[in-house]
Amino acid sequence: MRLLHVVPTYLPARRYGGPIVAIHGLCRALATRGHQVDVFTTNVDGDGVLDVPLGEPVDLDGVRVHYFPSSVPRLYWSPQMRRALRGAVRDYDLVHIHAIWLWPGYAAARTAHRANVPYVISPRGMLVPELIRRKSALVKRAWLAAVERRSFAEAAAMHFTSNIEQQDAACTGMPLPSPFVVPNGIDLEPRPDVPRDENTLLFLGRISWKKGLDRAIELLVRTNARLIIAGNDEENLTPALRALSEKLGVADRVEFAGPVYGAAKWELLARATLFVLLSMSENFGNAVLEAMMMETPVLVSPEVGLADDVIRADAGTTDVGEIPALLADRKRRESMGRNGRALVEDEFTWPHVAAAMEEAYRQAGKLIG
Repeated sequence: MRLLHVVPTYLPARRYGGPIVAIHGLCRALATRGHQVDVFTTNVDGDGVLDVPLGEPVDLDGVRVHYFPSSVPRLYWSPQMRRALRGAVRDYDLVHIHAIWLWPGYAAARTAHRANVPYVISPRGMLVPELIRRKSALVKRAWLAAVERRSFAEAAAMHFTSNIEQQDAACTGMPLPSPFVVPNGIDLEPRPDVPRDENTLLFLGRISWKKGLDRAIELLVRTNARLIIAGNDEENLTPALRALSEKLGVADRVEFAGPVYGAAKWELLARATLFVLLSMSENFGNAVLEAMMMETPVLVSPEVGLADDVIRADAGTTDVGEIPALLADRKRRESMGRNGRALVEDEFTWPHVAAAMEEAYRQAGKLIG
């Protein structure tokens, strides 16, 4: 198949968190399976721009990435991308749009529909009623009614990374044609040969208001554990989190490690006693996969997309009340860690995920054909 993925930002813009890495993982895995995979994106990287060529494709692991400049970075509006979409969309068998609320998704949906090319939309966790209410509610509701409703209704299918994400989206009342669930994947890495750090909780990911880091800090009140918070802080939440830890009398047991990548990330995950992600909403939870791959048991909130898989595999818990007992039970933690690694190997490798997505694409093509 000839596949076009449209996403507002792309690697090497890692500051935008796990979805960027997951989208590239999917594109790369599809290319490995013999498909022609192109990506249309912008060169936006926070307040700056990526140092990437414009106007010519860049090969990233067999994926042809086309970067376009954005005249309005906040919305990722790009006249150059619009011209490219109009000129090239008929060359593809299917368009996959990642994320909503932003101009590239709208432009890709409109262009594909006019050309009678099927398109799939992945909201990527952005269609949660509670999050819409908490942040720019009026603007987002207006955008849903005026823009996204039509794009959704005309899509060949809607892709979700977990059952929780699909259920949340259904609560918005938006049309969700032919919904399907295909999870994110991961490249298998061996666990580094490093010892476990005792009584160490770890959060690793983008520091965001929805990640429940206040809940993670509050865990320290009932245990003698320490907490490492590793990740970039685009929302400047660290001062408030430090103030909370001081108020609770646990500041000496909270460490802000900053962004961690590559071998250092795997070692940090492998050393942790427990990985913690207590998000108010999390459509999937890529870092949970990474922790389980490192044989580290996980504590996740029920709102995390992988929560059901964690419980099914006995790879961790969703009950914060279990944490004191888990910290004291090494054998239980080791069993959970092995279960998590087995789950990742059996269900979440990229070849497995790409095969499932490939079949979903074929079904979407039949729906519009």
